[in-house]
Amino acid sequence: MSNEKVNYDHVDDRKADTPPQSSSVAESGVDLAYEKRIIRKVDLRLLPILGALYSVALIDRANMANAAIAGMMVDLKLFIGDRYSIALLMFFIPYFLFELPSNIVLRRVGSAVWLASIGLAWGAVMIGMGFLKDWRILVFCRVLLGFFEAGFFPGCVYLISSWYVRYEVQKRLAGFYLVVTLANAFSSILAYGLIQMNGIQGLSGWRWIFIIEGVITVAVAILAYFIIVDFPDKLLQRGKPFLSAVDIEMIKSRIDRDRGESEADPLTWAKVGLHLSDWKLWVYALMFMNAAVPAYALAYFLPIILRGMGYSVGMAQILSAPPYVSAVVIAFGLAWGADKTRLRAPFIATGCLLIIVGLSITAYSTKHSVRYFGIFLGLAGVQNNVPAVLAYQSNNIRMNSKRSVGTALQVGFGAIGGIFASTVFREKDSPKYLNGLWATMGCQFLTLLFLVCMSLYFKKKNRQHKKGTLDKPIEDHPAFTYTL
Repeated sequence: MSNEKVNYDHVDDRKADTPPQSSSVAESGVDLAYEKRIIRKVDLRLLPILGALYSVALIDRANMANAAIAGMMVDLKLFIGDRYSIALLMFFIPYFLFELPSNIVLRRVGSAVWLASIGLAWGAVMIGMGFLKDWRILVFCRVLLGFFEAGFFPGCVYLISSWYVRYEVQKRLAGFYLVVTLANAFSSILAYGLIQMNGIQGLSGWRWIFIIEGVITVAVAILAYFIIVDFPDKLLQRGKPFLSAVDIEMIKSRIDRDRGESEADPLTWAKVGLHLSDWKLWVYALMFMNAAVPAYALAYFLPIILRGMGYSVGMAQILSAPPYVSAVVIAFGLAWGADKTRLRAPFIATGCLLIIVGLSITAYSTKHSVRYFGIFLGLAGVQNNVPAVLAYQSNNIRMNSKRSVGTALQVGFGAIGGIFASTVFREKDSPKYLNGLWATMGCQFLTLLFLVCMSLYFKKKNRQHKKGTLDKPIEDHPAFTYTL
């Protein structure tokens, strides 16, 4: 090791008054280059496998639109009434209800066991969906998917945010989420390829979408069991450590200096009630709901909207990919800027404006090429805001128990956003879906209002912290201040 020691001021300039719990490492200092290598090692072990498994989850969740235009709508008679919207909506009810219980189980049984098990379960359901004959069984399968997938995304966000300091987390959440976006970008192309299997073994092409993608999910879930790592404070206890004990202490020391929570406080139902009484968690949740509405709307209805522009089934699926690829580049650039400047609200506002402008163009332009360009802008805003809103909450709360509750609540409200998107994009409004697009834009205006109110509140509390006039420390930590 070199003699250059870490100056932890680069982590957060609001250090605690008390020394870190992991004193052995903190007192001796750490080689800066070595620390960076360890964080990179964490990145490579943690993010790709979570991104891979969530990629197949999102593909599994969004392939309804591809299957619908490939024959499922006719074969299962989903064109009657609102059957298609009902099938979409029913996923989100168990998805919302079981997120908090899942985060509680996650801490108790371990990340690898829990996340891999629920991935295996929803993959099996997906395979079964390829053999359906009745739309009501499809609805039941969607309920099962919601139940099994409920714990995955909040579990991933909770796990990732537990490994990094606050001003590293948005890039990591964006990297994790944008890997998923890239996979989702090519899901329509994959679906188009699978449709070409039409007639093999007497099965329609749309059925092969579910079967093959379900098999891929099962395979990734089995692999994930051997790769996914646990929380820093549980890594040595549960085996499969990929870091030495000294390296883990270094990670925990960084977290303690950042926010004093390297060791998890027990999560009890009394604490759940206490954390849920914090009004800010509900604002973060509503903001994530608003971010989720356009995400789900475009995932479920983009191929259908493109089909309404006059493109063929194959071309509608192919044209669904480029906007996602462009969105990844823009969103990661914004995430890098957010961590670099240590700001969150201005970047979320930028995403909202991109969504509003993009969807306005798609709704009202008379030229298909211009409407398609609007989708590029809208998706860039969507892919920025999902990780940005998650990071906004993650930066402004502390304690593991509160992080578990807050993450589950926030992502649970994302499910409500999915329900909202499923209902406001009505079949009778096709092909432009003006009501749905306006409802989606309205959610972005609401987020902008929340950002103004939260920023004013945070600035006030930070000023009081600086002057020493607070009634009690922010988030019960003497050195903690809010991220704007």
